[in-house]
Amino acid sequence: MDNIRNFCIIAHIDHGKSTLADRLLEKTGTINAREFQDQMLDDMDLERERGITIKSHAIQMDYTHEGRSYYLNLIDTPGHVDFSYEVSRSIAACEGALLVVDATQGIQAQTISNLYMAIEHGLEIIPVLNKMDSQSAMPEEVKDQIVDLIGCKREEIIEASARTGMGVDRIMEEIITRIPPPKGDPDAPLQALIFDSVFNSFRGIIAYFKIAHGTVRTHDLVKFVNAGSEYDADEIGVLKIKREPRSILSAGDVGYIISGIKNSAEVKVGDTITHVARPCHLAISGFADVKPMVFAGIYPVDADDYEDLRASIEKLQLNDASLSFVPESSAALGFGFRCGFLGLLHMEIIQERLDREFDMDVITTVPNVSFRVLTTRGEVIDVHNPSGMPPVTTIDEIEEPYINAQIISKSEYLGPILNLCIDKRGTLKNQVYLTSDRVEVTFDMPLSEIVFDFYDKLKSISKGYASFDYHITDYKKADLVRLDILLNGEMVDALSTLIHRGHAYDFGRRMCEKLRELIPRQQFDIAIQAAIGAKIIARETIKAVRKDVTAKCYGGDITRKRKLLEKQKKGKKRMRQIGNVEVPQQAFLAVLKLD
Repeated sequence: MDNIRNFCIIAHIDHGKSTLADRLLEKTGTINAREFQDQMLDDMDLERERGITIKSHAIQMDYTHEGRSYYLNLIDTPGHVDFSYEVSRSIAACEGALLVVDATQGIQAQTISNLYMAIEHGLEIIPVLNKMDSQSAMPEEVKDQIVDLIGCKREEIIEASARTGMGVDRIMEEIITRIPPPKGDPDAPLQALIFDSVFNSFRGIIAYFKIAHGTVRTHDLVKFVNAGSEYDADEIGVLKIKREPRSILSAGDVGYIISGIKNSAEVKVGDTITHVARPCHLAISGFADVKPMVFAGIYPVDADDYEDLRASIEKLQLNDASLSFVPESSAALGFGFRCGFLGLLHMEIIQERLDREFDMDVITTVPNVSFRVLTTRGEVIDVHNPSGMPPVTTIDEIEEPYINAQIISKSEYLGPILNLCIDKRGTLKNQVYLTSDRVEVTFDMPLSEIVFDFYDKLKSISKGYASFDYHITDYKKADLVRLDILLNGEMVDALSTLIHRGHAYDFGRRMCEKLRELIPRQQFDIAIQAAIGAKIIARETIKAVRKDVTAKCYGGDITRKRKLLEKQKKGKKRMRQIGNVEVPQQAFLAVLKLD
């Protein structure tokens, strides 16, 4: 066990975690030059295309230092706020962390929140100043920020460049000398924490675990404590570039187990694996359940695909434990699922993965957050969906979730950022200058206001420099109304939203204008209306596509033309009664991009 080191890399998005991981893999000879490609650990096409890490990736490296060989288990983590749950799981399986800070940008909000998470778990922190080869690097200023943040000595900060490989040797030495080996008793009853799992269509579910105490061998009879199921360990092993089987793994090791599990409900991330014959007394604790921030309905385009969609979401949930879902039905879209996501990027990624990995065509409804409704009878109802609102006459008051939002930015962008937050009904709580040109502002604001486009707007007004992190504080009373969209008098419940009364008129008008552009013209007029209760607040009309029925009348009496036009008018009227309007998928997504 003295030769094992378990560590993760934490940083803000785009500070160079995956590139640094590439250099470490090259340095330890884990991968040869022929197999190498950039972002080696990002194995999803989506991650490569967008240049972001979505999943944590575990890999074992062998390294010889002063004549001793060491096993280094590295977990590369995402940096985006929407995937912070992945980071918390990686931290639970480590004893140390490399804190990577970009020398050109300094400390950002996500760096701080991930760092606090690591400190809470008692990890040894090794600060690394990355991108030192860049023209715009500001090493001295950024070192001051790091010293202020974690209270280390200036000489402990490693100057590095993940692109050129500078400083990688020193990072390897520090990992071995400063990160403690895992503590644990190989002879105690088996106690292993599942921190991730993937679905393989040939082998069943593969669970990734870290052993806290005890030893496991191939063909041992093991059980999952929370699920209560027993299995035979068909294959155990370590995670190199490919999975490598081993006959025995003991305390401190990070590895995988394949036991032919077919049912995805039996494997829960955060569960504990132990032996059937000699179980451990306590399951490993300290694993928080994830709280979804954004809710949206996901429906199959074809109603027959409902069961396939369920199976696909279950398999996806194995690989992404922060996704939660419950079945629901809608008058317009049939049967589907109400899914909870950690943010809009998370929702977009899930939709994309359903399409790519499972070939599922889905319709996503307008995202919203959950509200609390206090009724006149004194009941408290959690509402995740505008169509689940009780009748207006029975509502006493509606409460919405509020968040504590921290934004770190250059001070030159402070004015536009304050304007944006105040427009979103935010209240300024605190403003602190971290350095002469970096400022941290704390706002109290409704979660529903940041769901749509807040992050995108924040990035554009700050030229990409502002960073944003938030956590839910409590529920507060709000003046909310339900805004419905009607097509020819029929309500489309998938487009309903709960919105602040002051924003409802503007939002309703823009929705109608946008839908007029997106809904294809029919043979009859289509009225698009936005309504609050029975009151119509905006209307647009899509004019009918008309055939010129009078083209053949050349000269002659006007009654000939009128007869043809009357006949056409009757047909249009009949068509409007029986015709239905198809709402394209772009219309549901357009709501997110109204600006």
